[in-house]
Amino acid sequence: MFWKRKSKKQDGQEATDSAAEVAEDTTEETEDEAAATGAEPEDKGAGSEDDKGGSVKDTAAGDDSAEDTGESDGADDAEADDDSETAAGSEDGTEDEEVEEVEEVGVTGPDTDGITRVRTAGTFEFDGEKFDVISNTWIIEADKEGVVVIDPAHDAEAIMKAVGDREVYLVACTNAYSPHIGAALAIAEETEADIALHPREMRAWRRIHGAEHRPEIDVEGEGALDIGDLHIDVLALPGTASGTVGFYVSQLGAVFSGDTLRKGEPGMVGNTYIDYTTQLASIGENLLSLPPDTRILPDRGPSTTVEAESRNFDSWV
Repeated sequence: MFWKRKSKKQDGQEATDSAAEVAEDTTEETEDEAAATGAEPEDKGAGSEDDKGGSVKDTAAGDDSAEDTGESDGADDAEADDDSETAAGSEDGTEDEEVEEVEEVGVTGPDTDGITRVRTAGTFEFDGEKFDVISNTWIIEADKEGVVVIDPAHDAEAIMKAVGDREVYLVACTNAYSPHIGAALAIAEETEADIALHPREMRAWRRIHGAEHRPEIDVEGEGALDIGDLHIDVLALPGTASGTVGFYVSQLGAVFSGDTLRKGEPGMVGNTYIDYTTQLASIGENLLSLPPDTRILPDRGPSTTVEAESRNFDSWV
């Protein structure tokens, strides 16, 4: 299925690239082991992984500790030296440890491909339980005047602030769990954008938004959307839900995987897998078959790549 849509913006209107500022930073925690004093070192530093799953490691060798002379009149000096060596070692560090990224609400981007990540916080209710989540909404620059919004999560105001003065051409949802459609209707009504969703997700959609406003575009696997300057392939990714899809933009080298695949693991719904076997098949056949350097941009957590997750796949089977 091909669906073409061009800008509705009238003459005289201006658009900006984004209201977001680049807020990517990569650091890692380091730990030093004291060499000769037996004193416990202090750990210093904090780290986070960047959105692209990359890391930068800083290492430095600690100074050799002073030898204890054993003389009674030098005890105070030796103790002072021990404290000095411990503090210096804590700052330099001889061992690096990665720390998991702590997700916080905020905006990252746009990057060089015109992709912005908006992280918003909300509550996901599933199977009688409530889960506090921080979800990704992705904003893709379709052309100089407009964008596509993928998986609008919990906060329509924060998402629209990141959109800025640009037009929203389309709101595309990977399935109808609330972290993927929560703000869809509010954004669509404000911008007059169409909403795209798999028809099998209509029951879940109605539970959240009712039956009055139905998504205008039915998307299914092997379909495609032409929006502005972008050609978006729709990938069938059943498993977390029967109508889960992904959106692959080959010209940007990026696939929006929803909850099907997150960094280092198949995505869970709440704290469970709905159809793990089908989900693994979707990952192996339709996501990991993409070019190795393709970025995987999920509904939650940092981005990853096809190459990185291909190395993990056997451990999931």
